[in-house]
Amino acid sequence: MTTITSATAPPPTKARVFETRDLTKTYGRGSTRFDALRGVSLRIEDGQSVAITGKSGSGKSTLMHILALLDAPTSGDVLMKGESVSTLSSPAVNKVRNATFGFVFQQFFLIPNATVLENVILPLKIAGVSPRARRRRGMEALEALDMADKAKNKATDLSGGQKQRVVIARALVNDPSIIFADEPTGNLDSATGAIVEDILFDLNRNRGITLVIVTHERDLAARCDRRIQIHDGLLVEEVAA
Repeated sequence: MTTITSATAPPPTKARVFETRDLTKTYGRGSTRFDALRGVSLRIEDGQSVAITGKSGSGKSTLMHILALLDAPTSGDVLMKGESVSTLSSPAVNKVRNATFGFVFQQFFLIPNATVLENVILPLKIAGVSPRARRRRGMEALEALDMADKAKNKATDLSGGQKQRVVIARALVNDPSIIFADEPTGNLDSATGAIVEDILFDLNRNRGITLVIVTHERDLAARCDRRIQIHDGLLVEEVAA
């Protein structure tokens, strides 16, 4: 198991990172209308690990995408640290997303013919970080995931577990305070999935990174501090670990 530590990790706090107020999301009109979210209100605190669960089509991924500023609600509000994100311009949203969030998705979304290092440093390139700093920070992220020896390999040459480690390294390279993980072990076998889970929860405990996970897997959800269940666009159950 990879253990990720930080000598400068801040002590846990109870600051509120996210708050949603009566969040709705509707797609289509008339006979094709679909209400993905129907008035979801919740709070997520700094340093928590939170699982969002529910059946396919329940609205859980829609909720995560809105929290991650990848989509906007039809109505309602999302607050980050007490400030409404609805007041942010598109460039400001992009800046917050790139500087504050890390993303780990089931489908990896790696550039196949690019090297591992090139994939990891992509967020830094978007942020305008210098080439030398990009390489240094990219290698540091890969070393934290025991993947530094694969830096020059093409993404196509990696196993599923190695690809997910690269995805986590890419999520870490901007030193995010929040990681969103959408079915992070969905494409992995049980043993490899357990390793990836351990890495994510090590980051949560040792670096104080807030972890928001969308998952179908009960065992993964059970490891989180809180479990939020979504059913037909409604928050129907919230369980503390």
